[in-house]
Amino acid sequence: MDKFLELLACPACAGTLTTDLSCRSCDKRYAAPDGIPKLRLPGEPRTEVVRSFYERAPFPGYPPRTTVSWLRARAERSEFARLIDRAIPSDARVVEIGCGTGQMSLYLAHADRVVIGADLTRESLLVADAAARGFGLDQVRFIETDVHYPGLRAGAFDVVYSSGVLHHTPDPSVAFARMVRLARPGGMIVVGVYNALARIPLRLRRFVGRLSGYRFIPCDPVLRDRDTEPERRKAWFQDQYQHPEEHRHTLAEVQNWFRENDVEYLRAYPSAMLCEESQELFASAGDNWRVEGWLAQIGWIGLLGHEGGLFVTVGRRA
Repeated sequence: MDKFLELLACPACAGTLTTDLSCRSCDKRYAAPDGIPKLRLPGEPRTEVVRSFYERAPFPGYPPRTTVSWLRARAERSEFARLIDRAIPSDARVVEIGCGTGQMSLYLAHADRVVIGADLTRESLLVADAAARGFGLDQVRFIETDVHYPGLRAGAFDVVYSSGVLHHTPDPSVAFARMVRLARPGGMIVVGVYNALARIPLRLRRFVGRLSGYRFIPCDPVLRDRDTEPERRKAWFQDQYQHPEEHRHTLAEVQNWFRENDVEYLRAYPSAMLCEESQELFASAGDNWRVEGWLAQIGWIGLLGHEGGLFVTVGRRA
């Protein structure tokens, strides 16, 4: 437990924690129901609405009789998952902000890595923790915390990863700034958010769905693929079509977050360079021309729009 404990901190004052989760600085003590530390301060109202939403709809779900082999095989169908796994050193300390039910945290928890999955919603974390125990993975731990007041030690992580999360916070730029502090100098920041252009197809599907009372949603391949998995289908539907808080962002906007927080922009995924053949996820792109970036984002409408329109931006903390 020590290798995980040294990565945690008091969310109230950022002090170090003892083995019983007492803060050495302010003497506040935290509980760990079901073995999952509860390092979360009360959130502001909009954050609490989002937390309550995921209490009712933990996302994503696991099909019955899941194995770690299934998890890895499923993840590796994604080029991005293969790229990030290859890019992260074998001995890295990794935190996933907004891990949900933990599928990416579990996927990355191999070799000599130490992985912490952090999320607002205990119901999701219980699913994640049960999966970790079922898979026999002891390199990953899950904690309940909020990115705005994280129970995580500043500057402790080699890789800070968050995908599909910041666009559900009241002010994504503020949440990003808090997240960056967790990376060590030279550490990697990987953030995935909805793209303003690539999200257009789903917004159109959502518009048609609302008109029909969601009895008909056209051209959603994820819903179609999950026809035989009602729980996972429901989780996708609720996350994409009924979420209480959603923002959409351009590549230039996220790059501005990077500049404001002394993070060197490296690249986007999918690439913001047209016709780039190969990608090393943690290597700098050959160019960063804003005009080309806008043309690439127009192309993302077709490339990413069939699902949720999420893109990833990678940077290095100064």
